[in-house]
Amino acid sequence: MKTLPLNLHPDRVPRHVAVIMDGNGRWAKKFGWQRTRGHRAGADAVSRCVEACDDIGTEFLTLYAFSTENWRRPKTEIEALMRLLDKFLKERTPEMMDKNVRLQAIGRITDLPANVQERLHQSIETTGKNTGVTMVLALSYGGREEIVDGIRSIVRNLREGHLDEAMITPEMFGKHLYTRYYPDPDLLIRTSGEMRLSNFLLWQCSYAEIVVMEKLWPDFQKEDLYKAVQEYQKRHRRFGGL
Repeated sequence: MKTLPLNLHPDRVPRHVAVIMDGNGRWAKKFGWQRTRGHRAGADAVSRCVEACDDIGTEFLTLYAFSTENWRRPKTEIEALMRLLDKFLKERTPEMMDKNVRLQAIGRITDLPANVQERLHQSIETTGKNTGVTMVLALSYGGREEIVDGIRSIVRNLREGHLDEAMITPEMFGKHLYTRYYPDPDLLIRTSGEMRLSNFLLWQCSYAEIVVMEKLWPDFQKEDLYKAVQEYQKRHRRFGGL
């Protein structure tokens, strides 16, 4: 049996970890740098997080990369973020292939610039047959928006006669969300010490264990993922029961 870091129990490793990668801008400000430098440093933290998930056997890692609210930021910062995303996909796709990582994405992807959409689809296709960690990037993503889009999907199906009202259940509703192909997160990690969900996976995180750490995202190390999972393994998940 494989020995895991920090003596983690192999039978209690979270199958799906979600991360709110917070603190890039504050990290850069701490050093007197531009915010974009923090985002660039955050890309390295993403690689470390993926490696840590692979080390312990976590199958799915969903990263809150760009929210629907982020479109409200200054135009110059948004343009810089889109360039960084394009560069990340270009430079890290070969790394994903080497590490057997499968890339996926959720959100209102069509809101992204056309060149970024194309690069994203290329990376998803290139890594599509990989069998290691599935890294899901939440891009132009909002939890409320996802739920609204799910409702619209159900309404269309009702109008077209594909669904009957009696068929609508929480399980069926989940099949109309962006995340229908993935299990719900077992563990949600948020960096930077903020104590809120920030419109991230509101439906899916109903029973996720939440670990908040003060560390800013660019400082995130593999050991931080292990420690979060260690905390997760100490908890008793009752799902509303006793």
